[in-house]
Amino acid sequence: MENTSMDQDTKELSVHDCWKYLQSTSTCRIALINGNVPEIFPVNYIPNFGTILFRTGQGTKHKALREGTPLALEADGFNRYGTIAWSVIIKGHPEFVTHPEEIQEAVNAGLSPWQPGAKDILVRVTPTEISGRRFVITPPSKWWPPLDPSAAVDDTTDGDSSKRNDDENG
Repeated sequence: MENTSMDQDTKELSVHDCWKYLQSTSTCRIALINGNVPEIFPVNYIPNFGTILFRTGQGTKHKALREGTPLALEADGFNRYGTIAWSVIIKGHPEFVTHPEEIQEAVNAGLSPWQPGAKDILVRVTPTEISGRRFVITPPSKWWPPLDPSAAVDDTTDGDSSKRNDDENG
C-alpha cells in the first residue's frame, strides 16, 4: 500500500496487526479482472490459517476467478468511537477448495453466504503480499473547507474566459 503523505497520525500495520484487523470483520471487497474489465465484488469471508476463505456461486465472479489471475482483497473498518480507521489489502491468487474436510472446516467456522441462492463454491486466497495502515479520522472541518464559488473554474474553458461557448458569450 503506497502512501505519499504519511503523517504522525498514520501507522503502517505489521502483518500480525493486519491479520488481527481482518479477524475483526467479516466483509471485504475483492478486485479482479474479468476478461479485460476490472470488477469489484463485496464478499463475506473468514481468515483461515494465514489465508482468506469466501464462498461464491456460478456467475461473473466465478468466471473471473477461474481465470486464476491475481486479485486484491480490501477490508476496512473503524473503532467504536469513529475516531480511528484501518484498511488492509491482500494480494494473492484464488484457489478453489474441493476437499470435503476443508469445506466442512469453513462451514464450522461460520462461513455462510448472506444472499440467497447457491454459494457452493469455496475459494481460498493465499496472500503473496499483505499491507495495511491505521489512521486517526480527521474531522471534516479540517479536510473539507468551505468552497469559494468565485474560485471555481469552468472545466470547459480551462480557466480561459476567451474560450467560452457561444451561449455564454451572447
